[in-house]
Amino acid sequence: MQVEPEDRFQEFVRARWSHLVRTAYLLTGDAHHAEDLTQTALAKAYRSWRRVARSDNPEAYVRRMLVSCNSDRFRKRRVREALTAAPPERAGRDEAYAWADARSALLPALAELPPRQRAVVVLRYWEDLSEAEVADTLGCSPGTVKSQASKGLAKLRAHPGLARVLGGTEHSHAATRGATDE
Repeated sequence: MQVEPEDRFQEFVRARWSHLVRTAYLLTGDAHHAEDLTQTALAKAYRSWRRVARSDNPEAYVRRMLVSCNSDRFRKRRVREALTAAPPERAGRDEAYAWADARSALLPALAELPPRQRAVVVLRYWEDLSEAEVADTLGCSPGTVKSQASKGLAKLRAHPGLARVLGGTEHSHAATRGATDE
């Protein structure tokens, strides 16, 4: 690579690293896997940086690589990951603790979703992408995004850990979305 494209790639990585790792964390449920996944996607992006940089949206291009690399991880291993056990009991609960509980219950619930539903939920509600953007990222139709989001959210609403923490299904969708908006 020439100096100029390499400088632009390094600038991109510095600017987007933490955001890509957070997305990867939601896709994998593990901080170490998230960093590995992000590095793998960025290594692929580096090899074809001229093409990536010429695209309309380099971040979307790399995000799609991130999702693809995560899907490859599941195809190769077919391993179901168990994240963490339930958080320890606390003496008192105020709203701040409730949100922390919701966030800690969300990761195991996300881990139980099939990879495609998990990717749709993460991209749609964490990344706040439109249905069209998610469809473009995943290479599917907006209708598939809608159905996968609907099924994924239904599973999250019914997840016992989230229902317990959020106090029932009435608030599950709003609180689940709120927990992913941060």
